[in-house]
Amino acid sequence: MIRYTLKRLLSLCISLAVASLVIFTVIEVAPGDPASFMLGMNAQPETLAALRSELGLDASKPARYLAWVGGLLQGDFGTSYTYRTPVSEMIAARLWVSLPLALYALGLSTLIAFPAGIYAAARRGKAGDMGVMGATQLGIAVPNFWFAMILVLIFAINLRWFAAGGFVGWDQGVLTGLHALTLPAIALALPQAAILARVMRSALLDVLGEDYMRSARAKGLTERQALWRHGLRNALIPVLTIIGLQFSFLLAGSIIIEQVFYLPGLGRLVFQSISARDLIVVESVVMLLVFSVIVVNFLVDLAYAAVDPRLRARA
Repeated sequence: MIRYTLKRLLSLCISLAVASLVIFTVIEVAPGDPASFMLGMNAQPETLAALRSELGLDASKPARYLAWVGGLLQGDFGTSYTYRTPVSEMIAARLWVSLPLALYALGLSTLIAFPAGIYAAARRGKAGDMGVMGATQLGIAVPNFWFAMILVLIFAINLRWFAAGGFVGWDQGVLTGLHALTLPAIALALPQAAILARVMRSALLDVLGEDYMRSARAKGLTERQALWRHGLRNALIPVLTIIGLQFSFLLAGSIIIEQVFYLPGLGRLVFQSISARDLIVVESVVMLLVFSVIVVNFLVDLAYAAVDPRLRARA
């Protein structure tokens, strides 16, 4: 297990190094100069040069890349060009919205998908199975921002159970904060739950055809008992993959939902920073999101090895 972990850790470090280079290159070649954007088209060349020097934009791109990566390794994300505040403080403030939202949505997705997938697998070919599969197909086909607008229309405008947008802050209490995140979390969770339920059903059906499942049935267990006692754990490997990918997506890809509900999260911060050409904020936030994706995949790989010892043997 130690050897397997070290190999995956080396792969993680290489992936982060490559990702940092790609992120910096792609963002830096984008058209538009932050200093020109901040001062306007009529700025004097001397003023423009002074601002570029103050922001560190007059250095060569390799030097700026090395300075940026060196700062990241020390926990220094730089200073925002627009707000002149440390990027780490901006990220920390927004992360307290995006991370609970992602975890909340992932929890709802899992709570919906696991029973639905198990129910469909246990009743394959029957009306219950077809009903679940029809609902999941609808969940996959409909975009989450449409779900968001429907939820706002029903629960915020008509029933007035929730606010239509905004976030009151955690200082008002955990329950109050979760209440404000409920509609966005549901809008994010429903399409992901549809995907996860289909994967769970497919994985369980594959497991039902294995020899050890037939042996369990031969010993007197019903199909449902064999499914719960022996099949569920062995079906978790592809499900863990999807859960890991979904968490990364929910954390990094909720920009539209945050726009719909006016949530001050990381996605909204990236959108605002792109609009203001605040490159250092965009680079740091995107790098943080990529880091979360790679780390989650690393943890999923370790979970694989814990669930399936054959993976450790291959390493």
